Amino acid sequence: MANNIAGSKAARLFVSALALLALSCTAEAHIIQGGAVGFQSGFTHPLTGPDHFLAMFAVGLWGAQMGGRSIWSLPVAFPLIMVLGGIMGIAGVPLIGIETGIAASIIALGVAIALAWKPPEWIALLLIAIFAICHGYAHGSELPKAEDPADFAIGFVIATGLIHLFGIGVGLALHKPYQGRIARALGALIALGGVYFLIA
Repeated sequence: MANNIAGSKAARLFVSALALLALSCTAEAHIIQGGAVGFQSGFTHPLTGPDHFLAMFAVGLWGAQMGGRSIWSLPVAFPLIMVLGGIMGIAGVPLIGIETGIAASIIALGVAIALAWKPPEWIALLLIAIFAICHGYAHGSELPKAEDPADFAIGFVIATGLIHLFGIGVGLALHKPYQGRIARALGALIALGGVYFLIA
């Protein structure tokens, strides 16, 4: 029974990943020519920025490790709140310590995974919200004025969702082998990456 449930969850995640990939292709096809750069920049930024990638991957991995509703609530909350942070960055709302916040988010998420920490969902969502504001703000403030903010936002939300799905998939795959020790070791490596970004 448990195997059927796990298989069903994995199937739903796989279908969701395909849907997001299709959505990204459709969105890119319908972006007006002048806004293509905005979409491409938004889409590639999380994929090519190792600090952003690690944090977003860790959100999916932590959600899978926590299980229950957190498998989807954390990865859904992150990009939605990240949009708010992006709007703040585009608008030039003054926020300090964003880069430190990004590094701290990687460390915190990595440590949470390494310790297999399973707090109440609202605490996890509060942490995710703070981290998402930092990452969204960094994206928005780096947006060149010539690019379309809406296209940029679509790109980075889609890319973020795909990275979350990747993290969820890895988390579910590593949940049982060696009683989750591989996932916890991966969390420790993620935290070390955050330390590197903090001191670099």
